[in-house]
Amino acid sequence: MSVAEDIRSGETDEASLTLRGARHDLPVRRGTLGPDVIDITSLYQDTDCFTYDPGFTSTASCESKITYIDGDKGILLYRGYPIDQLAEHCTFLETAYLLLYGELPTAEQYEAFKDRITRHTMVHEQMNRFFTGFRRDAHPMAIMVGVVGALSAFYHDSIDIRDPEQREMASVRMIAKMPTIAAMAYKYSAGQPFVYPKNDLDYSANFLRMCFAVPCEEFEVDPVLTRAMRRIFILHADHEQNASTSTVRLAGSSGANPFACISAGIACLWGPAHGGANEAALTMLQEVGTVDRIPEYIQRAKDKNDPFRLMGFGHRVYKNYDPRAKIMQKTCHEVLDAVGHHDDPILKVALELERIALSDDYFIQKKLYPNIDFYSGITLKALGFPTDMFTVLFAIARTVGWIAQWKEMIGDPLQRIGRPRQLYTGPTERAYVPMKDR
Repeated sequence: MSVAEDIRSGETDEASLTLRGARHDLPVRRGTLGPDVIDITSLYQDTDCFTYDPGFTSTASCESKITYIDGDKGILLYRGYPIDQLAEHCTFLETAYLLLYGELPTAEQYEAFKDRITRHTMVHEQMNRFFTGFRRDAHPMAIMVGVVGALSAFYHDSIDIRDPEQREMASVRMIAKMPTIAAMAYKYSAGQPFVYPKNDLDYSANFLRMCFAVPCEEFEVDPVLTRAMRRIFILHADHEQNASTSTVRLAGSSGANPFACISAGIACLWGPAHGGANEAALTMLQEVGTVDRIPEYIQRAKDKNDPFRLMGFGHRVYKNYDPRAKIMQKTCHEVLDAVGHHDDPILKVALELERIALSDDYFIQKKLYPNIDFYSGITLKALGFPTDMFTVLFAIARTVGWIAQWKEMIGDPLQRIGRPRQLYTGPTERAYVPMKDR
C-alpha cells in the first residue's frame, strides 16, 4: 500500500451523526498536515440527507499533494517547501517544475524543462487575427478568456485528455504561451506592435520585454524588475482550492479539454473578489488620493456603519500575516527604489497607509495587515502596468498551479464529475395554468 493509499484509508476515528433517532458512523480521514476530514461520501445514500455548506468553506472537495495553507499560522507550502524559500532562491520555471512533478528539478531536468518551455513560447501566427476582432478598449482579461479558449482550435494534437503525452504537451504549451498571449493583449490595448519572444531571456525577463519593448529601439531588462516579476509569478503560482482552481477542476471533471478548463479558470479569476483584488486595492488608493485625506478614510474604515472598506488589508484565509505579503513588501520597496517613483502621490498614500496599518492598535488587534494584493498592486503600478493588466499577470502565474491541479485530478482514481447538491426552497409542485386563466 502506498503512502497516499495509507493516508486515504487510514481512519483516525469515527464521527457519529444521530438523525431521526438513528445513529450513523462516518469515517474520519487524516492527511499529512491540516485538519482531519469527515468522509460523508455515503451520507446521502445512508440518510437521504445532504450537507449544507455555502461556498464549500468547510468541505474538502478533493485530495491533493500540491499546496498546503495554514491560515492561522500564516503558512503556505508548495509541495512541502515554504513559499519564502522558493521566492528567494528559485526561478519561476524551477517552481513550476516542482508544482507539476512533485520535486525540485536537478540541473539536467531543469535545463531540459526550461528548453522545452522556451521553444513553445510563440503562438500560431493566425492567432494575431483574433486580437483585431476585439475592440481596442476591450479589457485584457476578456481577451485572455477568448484567446486561451481558442487554443484548442489550433492545437488539436493536445486535447485528448486520455493520452498522457497529449496532456503533457498541452501543459507545456499553456505555460509557455500564456506570457506571450498576455503581452499581446497589453500591446493591442496600447496600440503598439506585438513583440515576439526571445529565447535567450528567462521567463520573467522575456515577459517584461514583450510588454515594454518597441521595434524602434533596444530594450534592456532591469534585473531588479525581473526579480520582482519572478517573485510575483512564484507567489501567485498556486493557492490550494480557491475559486478559480476549483473552477478548473470542476470543468475538467466533465472531460473538457485543458485549454477550455484554463479559460474557465481565467474567467473566474477575473472576479474582483479573487484575482481583481490588487486592482481593487489600487483603485481604493486612487480614491483616497492624497496623504492628507488618509485620516478621514481610516475613520471611515473603523466605522461599522460606513460601507467603505480598506482594500488590500486582511485575508479570508490568513488570520495572521499573509506569508506572501512579507516577500512582496520587500520586493515593492526594491522596485520603488529602482524606478524612483516615490514622488507618485498614489504610492505616497500606499506607503503611509502601510505605516499606519503596521502601527495602529485597531489594525493590529483585528489583524488587518497589508496583504499580497496591497503590495502587488503598488509594485505592478511602479513596473508600469495599467490596472486592468494586474489580473492578467495573476493568470500567467496561476496557470502553472491550475495545470498541476488539473493533472492531479485527471490521475485521481476517485475522480468523478463534479455535481454539488442544493437545499431547494422554491415552490412545491403545481399544475400548469393556461395563459387566459392567469
